[in-house]
Amino acid sequence: MDNNIPQHLKYAANHQWLRREDDGSLTVGITFHAQELLGDIVYVELPEPGSRFAANAQAALVESVKSASDIYAPVAGEITAANDTLASAPETANSDPYGAGWLFRIRPDHPADADTLMSAQEYAASL
Repeated sequence: MDNNIPQHLKYAANHQWLRREDDGSLTVGITFHAQELLGDIVYVELPEPGSRFAANAQAALVESVKSASDIYAPVAGEITAANDTLASAPETANSDPYGAGWLFRIRPDHPADADTLMSAQEYAASL
């Protein structure tokens, strides 16, 4: 098993991870694999708290020296927080993608939707 794929998270096919928080919200970020493909991240555009997204709708944008990538809402819901640290330190998404480099939190309309995403093993097999 790849050490860069934490076992306790859920994964979307578009290289995002999700962590269920105690309040029922989901923290969302990009995977180690995604940040590796992007290269040095230089800008992150995040959704405004209070905004709503359908599942798989574009919610954020990550720009690197190589390209720009849309980040999609993994489930339908309301954004409850955005990681403002990334405005001044977007490279945090490279250096700590599963920790301080998280992108946003979303309160899912249907919490069970997160259960349909990939396990760490399924995500590793998809790579």
